[in-house]
Amino acid sequence: MKLLKKRVKDMRLSEGMGVAELVDEMRNAGGFTARHLGKGVNILQEMLDDRECTNFLSFPACIVATGLRGALAQFVKEFDVVITTGGTLDHDLARAWGGGYFEGSFELDDEMLHRIGVNRLGNVLIPNSSYGMLLEKKMLPILKELTNKKDEWSSRELSCEFGRRLKDENSILYQAAKHNIPVYCPGLLDSAFGTNLVIFSQDHRFKLNLIKDEKELSDIVFDSKRRGALMIGGGISKHHTIWWNQFKGGLDYGVYITTATAYDGSLSGARLREAISWGKVKEKAKQVTIDGDATVILPLMLAALRKR
Repeated sequence: MKLLKKRVKDMRLSEGMGVAELVDEMRNAGGFTARHLGKGVNILQEMLDDRECTNFLSFPACIVATGLRGALAQFVKEFDVVITTGGTLDHDLARAWGGGYFEGSFELDDEMLHRIGVNRLGNVLIPNSSYGMLLEKKMLPILKELTNKKDEWSSRELSCEFGRRLKDENSILYQAAKHNIPVYCPGLLDSAFGTNLVIFSQDHRFKLNLIKDEKELSDIVFDSKRRGALMIGGGISKHHTIWWNQFKGGLDYGVYITTATAYDGSLSGARLREAISWGKVKEKAKQVTIDGDATVILPLMLAALRKR
């Protein structure tokens, strides 16, 4: 019977086993999420090795507040396009400018934290002095400098200009600017960065042109031969990635990491196979959805790719 072709194997862990060997063992003998993780590494390797494939990386801001920021900065040059959320600029810039982010707990007293001026993002603690106030102080002179050049900017242009002015090797914006990787942020105004743009525009000639971003994304998709994407988390960054790719027949490769449930109809919970019905992922695409926390799963995947 063809359905019962491959037997379940027992996983064998050896002393001194490297991460690449562990991920291979997870793919061949693991179960549930482990097997999907191993499959995802294989798809990513094939996708990144395909020289005729334009590769997208999408992720939300929350992981940029964690140490995963450094891993993303390290690997951003392997992709052709980044699509993310407004908060990514908040956290990346704040940390690049010396804002201290601290280890906390999910169980802390949030009323107490509010009274002392500390924001909680999961189990990460962010003082007001490391976030809103710091961004306002640092952004203002840069925005004044930029508006001396022109008064209309896209999110991709702003991401590049701010990235070029950083000196932090662990910054995503710095590494993207250094390697000429465009960073698009369709929801830029939904952030402290975006709020500062609004406040700045009240007294200065400044316009945000997000339609320019969309035209550039359209050109990137239509000029591509094949397309692949690593999508971390859902929301606007994931949707913008699959939305634009539907207009060229859908993604040829797709790896999606999520903690969301599929049964509330949300985009974050939607598995990649659902995107096939919309034409956003090709019917014969090499794709996998991996259920789990990206702060655990992504380092394993990237380390295995690096070892290979």
